[in-house]
Amino acid sequence: MPWATPSLKDVRKLTRDFVTAQLGAKTLLPNSGMRITADAQSLLAHLTLLYLDWLSKQMLPDTAEQEWLDRHANIWLKNADGTKGRKVAGLASGSVLVTVSSTGVNGVIVPAGAVLVGDINYVSTQDITVSSVATPMPIQALTAGVIGNMEAGASLAFDSPLDGINATVTVVDLSGGTDAEGDEELRVRLLERIQEPPMGGDQTDYVAWAKSVGIVTRAWCAPLEMGIGTVTVRFMCDSLRADNDGFPTPDDVTAVWTQLDTMRPVAVKDFFVVAPIKQEISFTINNLSSDDESTRAAIEDSVRAMLSIRAAPGQMIYASWVSEAISSAIGEDHHTLTFSDTAMQTPGHMAVLGSIVYGR
Repeated sequence: MPWATPSLKDVRKLTRDFVTAQLGAKTLLPNSGMRITADAQSLLAHLTLLYLDWLSKQMLPDTAEQEWLDRHANIWLKNADGTKGRKVAGLASGSVLVTVSSTGVNGVIVPAGAVLVGDINYVSTQDITVSSVATPMPIQALTAGVIGNMEAGASLAFDSPLDGINATVTVVDLSGGTDAEGDEELRVRLLERIQEPPMGGDQTDYVAWAKSVGIVTRAWCAPLEMGIGTVTVRFMCDSLRADNDGFPTPDDVTAVWTQLDTMRPVAVKDFFVVAPIKQEISFTINNLSSDDESTRAAIEDSVRAMLSIRAAPGQMIYASWVSEAISSAIGEDHHTLTFSDTAMQTPGHMAVLGSIVYGR
């Protein structure tokens, strides 16, 4: 029969009953030494039962919590960068443009190790000689995570002024910063590894290999799409490219292709790593109950969450999925949806939320 951890009240009753039975008494007097001792033993026994209950959940990866989940992952998972278990946060890197100040002269050297300040600190990774035109300088974030990514044109400032150099610099590119893998994302990857063991290069292997790359959060594999003996891999970077709905850049594609090329079987005729193509879906909601800003925001969040789970390259989006997502939003009681089942234009197209129009 299934085990149910007894409550403290139940444990205390069992202990009291046992003590009274052993003593041949009818009851234990309140505040008596025997009753206090019995209750203390009950509490200790209950704490032990609670610990065993918690420990039983840690023994299996589908219910394990963070530290134990990491232990399971360290046993089963090896990442593309050679690390084991959880994918660690990545450092952003790129370059900035450095210019000579009005009092400076050409040929000023900015040494490696110069610190730049923004929301976080960055450090230059090599010496540069600043000329009469803006000179690129490679830098790297000192704090890992997406917080280190910055858009082109943003400004940073030198922590300590440099003679002959303008105090501020302009970002050319700062990307590649990723947050550490979350518990649920790690759990999904771990369970996939256990349930779908390596098969020497089958469809699930390519998905696992792609997900082992730090920037990748979702991946799909389509054998034969590009012809007999070929494999096509598509992936998303939901954390790194959140400002682009998670769709990877050409540089991301190159990075993943390079990693997969070291893992794939040599017998594969050819394989392709490509980014999915955006296909926006839009719809109209009429007769929405509690039609206010908070309800609309909840609906948008719910639909995006649904698409993050159900959308995939070439996957049709059904009206029932959209309606279900709207209905699950906090504040919604009823609505009328105007939307038809929508097929993707090609096997490479993938649905993202476009616009939501609210009517009467």
